[in-house]
Amino acid sequence: MCHCPPEHHDGRMTSVEAAAAAGGARVTRPPEWPPGSPQTLGQPGRARVAVAALVWLLAGASMSSLNKWIFTVHSFGRPLLLSALHMLAAALACHWGAQRPMPGGTRRRVLLLSLTFGTSMACGNVGLSAVPLDLAQLVTTTTPLFTLALSALLLGRRHHPLQMAAMGPLCLGAACSLAGEFRAPPTGCGFLLVATCLRGLKSVQQSALLQEERLDAVTLLYATSLPSFCLLAGAALVLEAGVAPPPTPADSRLWACIVLSCLLSVLYNLASFSLLALTSALTVHVLGNLTVVGNLVLSRLLFGSCLSALSYVGIALTLSGMFLFHNCEFVASWAARRGLWPRDQGGKGL
Repeated sequence: MCHCPPEHHDGRMTSVEAAAAAGGARVTRPPEWPPGSPQTLGQPGRARVAVAALVWLLAGASMSSLNKWIFTVHSFGRPLLLSALHMLAAALACHWGAQRPMPGGTRRRVLLLSLTFGTSMACGNVGLSAVPLDLAQLVTTTTPLFTLALSALLLGRRHHPLQMAAMGPLCLGAACSLAGEFRAPPTGCGFLLVATCLRGLKSVQQSALLQEERLDAVTLLYATSLPSFCLLAGAALVLEAGVAPPPTPADSRLWACIVLSCLLSVLYNLASFSLLALTSALTVHVLGNLTVVGNLVLSRLLFGSCLSALSYVGIALTLSGMFLFHNCEFVASWAARRGLWPRDQGGKGL
């Protein structure tokens, strides 16, 4: 005699079929993803990620090329001053939308982030003013490796095994690109490497504040921009006094480029903070390697740079590593169907 619930018979399902269906439901249950991962986002969340990523990529590529144009074409030898102006523009733009006040413990973490933020921006612009744009962008492709290590050490984040494997082609591609294009002064490359390490640390700090302290992007950008501006403005007054002649007020083209660079910096930072709140620091920097391709094209068009064959091999390796990182679940399921990957590892979270 059947003792299954009557609704099974109402749908003309036998007890055996009901048990099979329940077992099948248990087998085909979707994997549990950690909170905040891209897989848990609904359609509106994914749309916000797509829009923020598009704005971030376009603003980042445009800002890097424009900054290099300012340093090269207009002979603006004050990268620290330009960085300070970027932070001042962010403070002015976010002043009315920021939420105040914040707890004392959060404020201390924000001050530490401001120190990292300002130092990484200063080192990045100093390095960009001394090396070609294509080489400056290729150095930044190693940022995901530093971010992966720091997120595991400082935040205890666990990553998919294929994401760990993706660091291989990412960093090997960067090494090939650097080997093919290493023609810049060592000082400029040193500043870029320091900026790359600090950028990874900055993203881990930002991700923790945005996701753990529940700060919004506008509030965090405003809170970090003011201390960063004070740090960068003081450094510019001390280190760049007498280095280069100050820009004249009559140079309208230079000032137009500086204002546009500040606006792009605000857009870039707001989009970056929004992406970090929706995804993770590692995802943002791996996605940021897409800007390398755009900046290399702009470098070729604007500054006449020409890459070697080894650099193109490096770009291909970098893009393949980025594809593996973002599609690790797809690659794992494809390999599991062919017996190349253990099936019990295909559904682990990022």
